[in-house]
Amino acid sequence: MKKIKETFFSSLYELKSTKNVVLCGLLAALAVVLGTMASISVGPYIKIGFSGLPNRIVEFLFGPVVGCLFGGALDLLKYILKPDGPFFFGFTFNAMLAGVIYGSILYKKPVSVPRIVCAELLVKVLVNCVLNTLWISMLYGKGFLAILPMRVLKNAIMLPIDSAILFFALTFSKKLVAQFGYFTAKNAAGK
Repeated sequence: MKKIKETFFSSLYELKSTKNVVLCGLLAALAVVLGTMASISVGPYIKIGFSGLPNRIVEFLFGPVVGCLFGGALDLLKYILKPDGPFFFGFTFNAMLAGVIYGSILYKKPVSVPRIVCAELLVKVLVNCVLNTLWISMLYGKGFLAILPMRVLKNAIMLPIDSAILFFALTFSKKLVAQFGYFTAKNAAGK
């Protein structure tokens, strides 16, 4: 329990650095651009895109608290800039919950395939398959069990793909950020 508390306080402390806040802003801009230009709709309830990648980098670099706040704020910003259906706070909650999950598993830890697959699997099952499907069924009046199989199939297919993309993105971002001096000696995970 003490380790979890330290992780959350350390993540909260990341917001005191102007460099970190600026990097979050740049990654938010990248996420907005990726969300508007690089997404593919597969049917009415399934969308595949890359706008979540900047979120994962923020969660890896700055932890669960910053990831939660970043995910929630970015979800609201994306909705304001390009509404895609009615606003529903459940989706914002999902973005925040995913930030906490990824941040808790990836923050200040070495980049490894098992850790990334664990984080991806947990988010895909809990957030994408259960909660997102619940919110969609509530919003559009579709039966939960009627839309669940297609969403489970999509997430099962995307698990290895998203895990591989995230592994390479985090490996690259860790090297890039370390090169430009964002990490101090104490929070350079896996160096």
